[in-house]
This record gives sequence, structure tokens and C-alpha cells, in this order.
Amino acid sequence: MGYPADSEYLLTIIVPLFNEEGNLPRLAKELTDYLAQTIYRTKVLFVDDGSTDNSALLLGQMCVENKEFSFIRLKKNSGLSTALKAGIDQVQTKYTGYIDADLQTSPFDFEALMEEIGSFDLVTGVRAGRKDGIIKKISSRIANSIRRAVTHDGATDTGCPLKVLHTDTLRRIPFFDGMHRFLPALVLLQGGSFKEIPVRHFDRMAGKSNYHLRNRLFGPAIDLIAFTWMRKRYIRYEITDRG
Repeated sequence: MGYPADSEYLLTIIVPLFNEEGNLPRLAKELTDYLAQTIYRTKVLFVDDGSTDNSALLLGQMCVENKEFSFIRLKKNSGLSTALKAGIDQVQTKYTGYIDADLQTSPFDFEALMEEIGSFDLVTGVRAGRKDGIIKKISSRIANSIRRAVTHDGATDTGCPLKVLHTDTLRRIPFFDGMHRFLPALVLLQGGSFKEIPVRHFDRMAGKSNYHLRNRLFGPAIDLIAFTWMRKRYIRYEITDRG
């Protein structure tokens, strides 16, 4: 598959966000600094998930100041999976990356992920020394253990917001609300492979998390039901000959 519109770039980093005006100036600087030093030609696509603060205004200014920045804005707040899908639909580079706007992970760690992506369909970070609060850590640990028991994907930290995938692989993944929690399992479902790499984790400096105990435990439980239903009905085939 060709990527004529962005043939000069190798990677598009998708940054979904909702009401992150306090983080955007620092985010712009971090991403600008990363783009200036990376050996992989990279561009950034911000996906504003219907923010109600000044995020859209700041994004417009950021994209004027940096030609490798662009953004789309969703009409209403629709959630992380929808924001990611909207971003993926715009990507025309060989690889697609993902990072959260809160900068609890660093774009500079994309270098380690990109070193491995040639051998895997997905390379995902594992947050080392997590700086989250105790409730967030416990709920994440419980959700991850339940997910592993059902999906058998072997992934240890699917919630880490630092990932790189082949764009072709992403386009084949069946999307549903909550799918971002199942990317390793969905890649395996296609017969693909993934690798986990430790990445740094930092305190949130501005804004607030949009996730709490309810949508870290009850939401994923519902999503597991959807995943289990879909896995039983997933269509997969290989063509061995043509005439």
C-alpha cells in the first residue's frame, strides 16, 4: 500500500485530547524538540475530542507555528477510542504513533519504540515507576489482570499511552468503543505480534484525568464482553493459491 500524500514522512503521532489547555504550551515545546532531533521523519496530528476550554484556539496557533503539526476537531466529546479512530482515518504514513496530551509519557521514548517496529506489528510502552495515585494504580492493576485472564494476550500495561503500530495493521483492526484497551489482543487476533518496552512515566503537571474508578473498572468489564463476542465471530482467512 502506498502513502502518496505523506511520502516524505515515516510516522504520524496522534495526540487525542479533551480540555488540555493547561498542558498544550508545554506539549507543543516537547513535541517540537522531539521532531527536531528524531532520525525518523515525523508529523503530529492532534485530535480535539470536543474540548470546551481554549484547547481549539491554542491548537490553531500551534499548527500555524509548526508546519509538522495539524489538528482535527470532533463536533462533540466522544471518548478516546473514537478520537483515535478519527485520527487513524487521517493518517497516510507507514507508521502510526499514539501519545496522551498530559505528557505523563515522553515523546522522546518513541525512539526506542521505532527501533523495534520493523520486527513487530505493535510496539507498546510499559510505564516504569508509575507516578499515578494509589487508587489509579490499583484499579489499573485489577483491570489489567481481568483483561489478561480473558484475552490471554500476555500484555502487562495496555493503558500505557505510548504506542507505535503499522498503519496497515491499524486499518484492519475492528474498532469499537473501548478498543484502545485491547490493541495487543486485537493485533494477535490478526495473527500479528507485539513487543513491550519500558518507558518513563511522569507526574501530571496540569489539567485533570478524565478517568476514574468507574470507567477504569466497570467500563473495561463491559468492553471485555464486547471483545469476547467479537473474537468468536471474527473473520480471518489466508489465500493460498489463485487461478
